[in-house]
Amino acid sequence: MAFSSVRIVLLCSLALNSHISSASPRTFGIDYENDCFLKDGEPFRYISGSIHYSRVPRVYWKDRLLKMYMAGLNAIQTYIPWNYHEPVPNQYNFSGDRDLGHFLQVAQDIGLLVILRPGPYICGEWDMGGLPAWLLNKKDIVLRTSDADYLAAVDKWMGKLLPMIKPFLYQNGGPIISVQVENEYGSYFACDYNYLRHLALLFRSQLGQAVVLFTTDGAGAGYLRCGALQGLYATVDFGPGGNVSASFAAQRSAEPHGPLVNSEFYTGWLDHWGEHHSVVSSAIVAKSLNEMLVMGANVNMYMFIGGTNFGYWNGANSPYAPQPTSYDYDAPLSEAGDLTDKYFAIRDVVKMYNKIPEGPTPPSTPKYAYGEVKMTRLQTVSEAADLLSFSGPVKSTFPLSFSEMNQYFGFVLYRTKLPVDCNTPTPLSSPLNGVHDRAYISVNGVACGVLERDKSITMNITGKAGSRVDILVENMGRVNYGKDINDFKGLVSNLTLGPAVLRDWVVYSLAIDEAVSKGILLGRLSQEAPPPPTHRTTPTFYAGSFSIPSGIPDLPQDTYIQFPDWGKGQVWINGFNLGRYWPGRGPQVTLYVPVHILSTAAPNNVTVLELESAPCTQGACTVAFTQTPILNATVTHTPTHRRRLFDKDDLS
Repeated sequence: MAFSSVRIVLLCSLALNSHISSASPRTFGIDYENDCFLKDGEPFRYISGSIHYSRVPRVYWKDRLLKMYMAGLNAIQTYIPWNYHEPVPNQYNFSGDRDLGHFLQVAQDIGLLVILRPGPYICGEWDMGGLPAWLLNKKDIVLRTSDADYLAAVDKWMGKLLPMIKPFLYQNGGPIISVQVENEYGSYFACDYNYLRHLALLFRSQLGQAVVLFTTDGAGAGYLRCGALQGLYATVDFGPGGNVSASFAAQRSAEPHGPLVNSEFYTGWLDHWGEHHSVVSSAIVAKSLNEMLVMGANVNMYMFIGGTNFGYWNGANSPYAPQPTSYDYDAPLSEAGDLTDKYFAIRDVVKMYNKIPEGPTPPSTPKYAYGEVKMTRLQTVSEAADLLSFSGPVKSTFPLSFSEMNQYFGFVLYRTKLPVDCNTPTPLSSPLNGVHDRAYISVNGVACGVLERDKSITMNITGKAGSRVDILVENMGRVNYGKDINDFKGLVSNLTLGPAVLRDWVVYSLAIDEAVSKGILLGRLSQEAPPPPTHRTTPTFYAGSFSIPSGIPDLPQDTYIQFPDWGKGQVWINGFNLGRYWPGRGPQVTLYVPVHILSTAAPNNVTVLELESAPCTQGACTVAFTQTPILNATVTHTPTHRRRLFDKDDLS
């Protein structure tokens, strides 16, 4: 099906004259007769970009939004991750970096409209697609369906969230012009229309009849079959380089009339550990963007700025492939908000259709290389277990999952004893692939190796009967897409030693973030002998500090931290969890350090939990702060599966 851009633009222009006399203040709706949106009675087309407030520090919201505005955008799109605001049941957090109301107000103050995507499921390469992990406390829950327990939790959450959103709706004086119901439901296995109907009624009851509610699905009839629902305006998403008319023809199969909308036009693509950094040509993006705009289509660019998966917030795809800390996305604004060639290429296209605001565009933020920081070896995780387990150890015949320990992120330590002598190498195995996601094994304090989900389910160990076996399990991020989003963590099935099932565990729920922020580990040196050079190390904490130089104007500034010769781990600065590093697997080598976590008044504390192999027994034991990011280093891992660019298939 082909579309005449001249016809669409002409009809919308004629509609301006017919509606202007009856225009009422603050209205936003759909003109089906003339195939366009109407804003205050006038034809309207948005050119938008995605920004996730959960991936950008609050201190930089204004900077990033202003750069989007200066590119000629008239709207932004953002997700609301449920788990970001309700990390445990009935405990809500909308303060600081989670202050959604402030983010919406900043957008409005700058002059940007908002397209809101509150879920409850968002995908977004975010842990469990934004659904809170505590939903899995009911093991047989069926997520994203009419399952009674799931709907009860959704209703309670939306009963909290949607009344907060309502004052920000456009008709109520705010910036929100449309609200998405669920997300890409046509890519999910369940195809539960009653679930979508339940959400549609819930959103209408809370937000009113005037708000534009919409759905988003891949640009294919198969996606729209289960994703579209009468009463919700169906939009599509697709990337550059394809047949734009054919993609919009899929939307027309569900919406014969109304505005053409690409809700996710991909400016880049997502990364996984062990794969090269995704890069999408600026020229291809600009060409496809122009093709859509000349047709009169509404476009949201996903992402306009990607940002960062700080802490443990990254998601994963299936077969299990977690995303790295950086969510740079090869977007027009870099992870750190820097202006890129793609930014200017897109602005050159946009200015043919929208007036670019007058005035200077905020520049890229300056970066500073603070240099090397010497690190001191502290206690191992095994030594510090009692300090880190605020709730105390739990005895169990068989391993307990993270959920059963009421812990949802980070690390859990499992401890048992060898039941028999293993004088010769004996296989320690997870026969049901039950290590979710990486397990670091030691016997009597000596590192033995790693079990990894889907990749390494058995290894050999030796030791005498009664030897202590410690298994530190890392949650690497929950699956965020497809039918495997009910992603339990920890040892989710039994381990075997030879033919026998291992029993009699002591399980430690580790509150590492809280311990680091309180400084509990500082000064606690290990009593264990350091491993020999070039040998694998047990999970161990390291600490160092640095001061911001005095006498240099405009410090502190953003920076990047890198880990020369370190293996894999987690890093905190002044108690702020920056995220995971894994330079040996790549592609990401440096981690972005935003200025707001740095201090000029006191030394800045750096805490590292190295899981595999610290360089401290064989030379320099340092981390380094640099002004240059490295996001596409040599990849040493060969993935068994790679999600194709712009692919919306259920990966399960």
